[in-house]
Amino acid sequence: MVEQTTYNYKVVRQFAIMAVVWAIVGMLVGVYIAAELAWPFLNFDIPYLTFSRLRPLHTNAVIFAFGGCALFATSYYVVQRTCHARLLSDKLAAFTFWGWQAVIVLAAITLPLGITSGKEYAELEWPIDILITIVWVAYAVVFFGTIMKRKTPHIYVANWFYGAFIITIAMLHIFNSAAMPVTFWKSYSAYAGVQDAMVQWWYGHNAVGFFLTAGFLGMMYYFIPKQAGRPVFSYRLSIVHFWALIFTYIWAGPHHLHYTALPDWTQSLGMVMSLILLAPSWGGMINGIMTLSGAWDKLRTDPILRFLVVSVSFYGMSTFEGPMMAIKTVNALSHYTDWTVGHVHSGALGWVAMVSMGSLYYMIPRVFGRELYSLALVELHFWVATIGVVLYIASMWVSGIMQGLMWRAVNSDGTLTYSFVESVQAMHPFYVVRTLGGVFFLLGAIIMMYNVVKTVTGAEPAKVNDIIPEPALAH
Repeated sequence: MVEQTTYNYKVVRQFAIMAVVWAIVGMLVGVYIAAELAWPFLNFDIPYLTFSRLRPLHTNAVIFAFGGCALFATSYYVVQRTCHARLLSDKLAAFTFWGWQAVIVLAAITLPLGITSGKEYAELEWPIDILITIVWVAYAVVFFGTIMKRKTPHIYVANWFYGAFIITIAMLHIFNSAAMPVTFWKSYSAYAGVQDAMVQWWYGHNAVGFFLTAGFLGMMYYFIPKQAGRPVFSYRLSIVHFWALIFTYIWAGPHHLHYTALPDWTQSLGMVMSLILLAPSWGGMINGIMTLSGAWDKLRTDPILRFLVVSVSFYGMSTFEGPMMAIKTVNALSHYTDWTVGHVHSGALGWVAMVSMGSLYYMIPRVFGRELYSLALVELHFWVATIGVVLYIASMWVSGIMQGLMWRAVNSDGTLTYSFVESVQAMHPFYVVRTLGGVFFLLGAIIMMYNVVKTVTGAEPAKVNDIIPEPALAH
């Protein structure tokens, strides 16, 4: 039990458990609004249940509640283990936990009430934005303070990715959330028109690039080597991956604004940088997957490792699809269609959720000092989740391409072949399949919750732990 006193595992345990709880909440809302798109009567004419109110609740819950708690938990765990140092301040770490839960609860109250700034992934109004800033500064102090007091000369690469994610998200949040309050719950953006759109998608795409990519790459670089019992395939490649990714990602936002009032040169710059982004993304994917060299056989028997490796495969697929969709001629077909929704969820479910779940399955038994309750349930969760992702993204790809083709189809006299209502009607069966995919993925999260609860309440102490010896990471 030496590590239990050396390291602060209490805040790791709190964030890890809440990550699982918020996963179920966020995915439940997601399944409900997916069902609303297939069967609109499900809003029952109640304003709080309309798609427009619940959709931002869903995105905030899965990204910032589930994803955020997973990032807090793993970053606090990884920085302590790799720096051989306790978190800088237990009280400040506790503040980040309770402050972040307060942000989530306030979001869950205000968004269904229609209190929103109207900005994608940044809907929360200015008082909550200020609270986010305070919590985030505390997070940065704890994380970087722990690195400064490290007992190892080396800063392991996972911490580079976590550090870049913390710094960049702070910058994005502050600049995009700049607003003029008019009442306690209403404000207007400090920017206007095209400038507002540009700042918003500089933020929006880099919320994907740093919150949903860089932070989770930190998980990949720590938990895959640990679970595989192998060193990182190429440490040199991991450093090249880091610098290339953080330089390139920050420029890619304009690809969300093709064929809008944004200046054409800005759109083209966003397209070119998005295409360049393919190289560091695939370099990282190859590094993650090739870490299994010499341990491929473990995939047959280890469902936790399978979660981690399949997530990296989805990362590779999503980061090929994204640059392709940023090409203007492809974007002319894909923009505003369900293809974009399919792309987002191949990354969100296949990459972010699965790497988080694999990391949590590795970490939770160790920080609680318990044997994992059931590896068979992890296996079941893996297959249920994988089927869910495939159903979701395949239905959205077909629906999206069909939409794009129907919208641009014209008769010989130049009139539109299909009305908008006909395109909506054609999408219905794919919306049903999408809902079914969401149900599968939600079911997987519920299985995980059961497994985690049985693990942390079980009487079986760990035989292998951190407490369980971990294989060394390559430096």
